[in-house]
Amino acid sequence: MKSALRNAYHFTLSRCSLNPNPSLLHIVPFISTFPSLPSVLSRNHPFRSPLCATLMAGGDSDSPQTSPSLEKQFEKFRVQLEDSGSLRERIRAVVLEIESATRLMQASLLLVHQSKPIPEVLQKANSQINVLKDLYNKLAEVVRECPGQYYRYHGDWRSETQMVVSLLAFMHWLETGNLLMHTEAEEKLGLNNSDFALDLEDYLVGVCFMSNEMPRYVVNQVTAGDYDCPRKVLKFLTDLHAAFRMLNLRNDFLRKKFDSMKYDLRRVEEVYYDVKIRGLATTGDSVGDQGAQKI
Repeated sequence: MKSALRNAYHFTLSRCSLNPNPSLLHIVPFISTFPSLPSVLSRNHPFRSPLCATLMAGGDSDSPQTSPSLEKQFEKFRVQLEDSGSLRERIRAVVLEIESATRLMQASLLLVHQSKPIPEVLQKANSQINVLKDLYNKLAEVVRECPGQYYRYHGDWRSETQMVVSLLAFMHWLETGNLLMHTEAEEKLGLNNSDFALDLEDYLVGVCFMSNEMPRYVVNQVTAGDYDCPRKVLKFLTDLHAAFRMLNLRNDFLRKKFDSMKYDLRRVEEVYYDVKIRGLATTGDSVGDQGAQKI
């Protein structure tokens, strides 16, 4: 650096001697007195600002420790979440088995729409009831490991239970022509204990699902030549719809399913009147006309 400044100095003096220019003479003292770069900027001595030095000094100190009470609380949360996740996995495993048995039962009941003999159809479907009963007992044992937590995990098997109730109600109607009661559904599934019972809303939604199957059944039965079926189904749905109207339902899923029952009733009514106008319905029973006036 000093040699470069020295060369620039001599070069300037030579230029000034050859071509004197007063405007350039004032820079000569400045160049001659230009100080060398400070040693603190050298490579061996990196520059550090006071703030940087303070932060680096602070980094060497120990970090603040977590509060023991806070750490203990979140350790407890971690254990609870792990236990809850493990329990949900076990519940889901049983629910998958319930879904499998329900599909087999539903596949058997679909044959009733093909004019298969009802006793034959019900015999195959009834074979799955004991399977479902064992699975619900297994599910109850898992849930009992967390007393008082029934409704915390209830959503994991709610939809499956509603479908099971609808199939059981449809089978019961095919056998007796009456509605499957709540206590009867609990008995079929082995849910008589107070800590693990059949939820009331699950039962009601399942009954609504069952009513959705009635219009299709009526149409297929009429096609097969059973012209008295519309009258029977219309009477049943009319009484069921009137019973549901006694309930003060909120604007939720159950209310929507109840509203759909009205359309099921109307479709069955249309089939009944079509059969009656054609002179195919049995005489001596005006239940269909009475049911239509209650809609």
